[in-house]
Amino acid sequence: MLNDSRESFIIVNQNPHLLEIDSFHITYCSNIHAGESWAEVFENLKKYIPPLKAKLSPKAAFGIGLRLSYEAAEELLKANHLAVFKAWLQQENLYVFTINGFPYGNFHGQVVKDAVHLPDWTSPQRLEYTYQLFKILVELLPYGIEGGISTSPLSYKGWLEEAEAALELVFEKSTENLLKILDRLIQFEQDTGKILHLDIEPEPDGLLENTDEVLAYYRDYLVPSAIDFLANTRGMNSFEAEQSLKRHIQICYDVCHFAVAFEDHAEALARLQQAGILIGKFQISAALKASFGKSAQENKKVLKALEAFNESTYLHQVVQRNEDQSYTQFSDLPFALAQADKSEIEEWRVHFHVPIFLEKYTALAPTQADILEVLALAKAKDLSQHLEVETYTWEVLPKSLQTDLSKSIERELRWLIQNLKRL
Repeated sequence: MLNDSRESFIIVNQNPHLLEIDSFHITYCSNIHAGESWAEVFENLKKYIPPLKAKLSPKAAFGIGLRLSYEAAEELLKANHLAVFKAWLQQENLYVFTINGFPYGNFHGQVVKDAVHLPDWTSPQRLEYTYQLFKILVELLPYGIEGGISTSPLSYKGWLEEAEAALELVFEKSTENLLKILDRLIQFEQDTGKILHLDIEPEPDGLLENTDEVLAYYRDYLVPSAIDFLANTRGMNSFEAEQSLKRHIQICYDVCHFAVAFEDHAEALARLQQAGILIGKFQISAALKASFGKSAQENKKVLKALEAFNESTYLHQVVQRNEDQSYTQFSDLPFALAQADKSEIEEWRVHFHVPIFLEKYTALAPTQADILEVLALAKAKDLSQHLEVETYTWEVLPKSLQTDLSKSIERELRWLIQNLKRL
């Protein structure tokens, strides 16, 4: 049972005005709340955040992980909405340090699936949307804290199968647009002194979905292109350009996503660190894990439990580890379930964000251990300042897991804070 103590979780380091746990700024992502307009977003923030702060951080300022659709961002920049929001943040002793800029449009109440990647980084719409988010963040971000915006992994692989020329074009155009954002972020730092970074979020079946692909993209596209671009636009030498790129274009390390890919977290983070690629944000999330091969009867129980998660709103990619230690990948859970009678299956990892405090669900086990490993690594190696819980699936979870949303958010954050203290 979780300790219900309020004050014992509050550890304020250095700055008495901000809640920090072992130097981490901790929040949850507001993408769990339905609502695409700024009015809807603001109402949700007013409903959920102040009561949560009163319980978890009654004295120190509490951070918000903001999610804004294109519609909401556009509206927030009009009239006096941003000034009103800033005044509310000050009044409630809240601050914004990270924004989820991955889903551009509607994220609840309708089929999302691969449309979550639209528009991708080849498009002017994605570029403009991201720039709007940075205009908002630079206004909201307190001095002395870095600010990050997580974004899509460039595009979706399913749209580019067996089209090498199209794939090359996506990499080139995406890089061109990312460098335009890079230039704005350099300028923001010069003008305001605030460090902002774009955090690319690898995801199963995204164009960038694992450590190998991230490293290759930086090596083959981002770094050489940034060196040329910043030499021409800002007169930087190669070293200065690469450092500037890696200062402002970072990685959002979603623990669920890397767990689905069966990545070794220590190795993945070490390789990124060795390449000088920074982690702008850790998204604290758990995937589903299903073990097979014990008996036909037990396998049936596993499949029955998985059927409860077979819902139609989001993509739930599956990576299957076979008995010979090879891997098979499925773009969505229904496709994996359709061939689940194969005898060579050893384990499935399913991209379904489940509550991080969950230790077991019937015949399934969430990848909670991955979170604990990543937290230990992040703390020991000082890999990022930002931790954001991202369980956005509350309304599509099996009924037995759906509880009061406010209590669920609080429970997740308490679990995170409690485990950080134990490390």
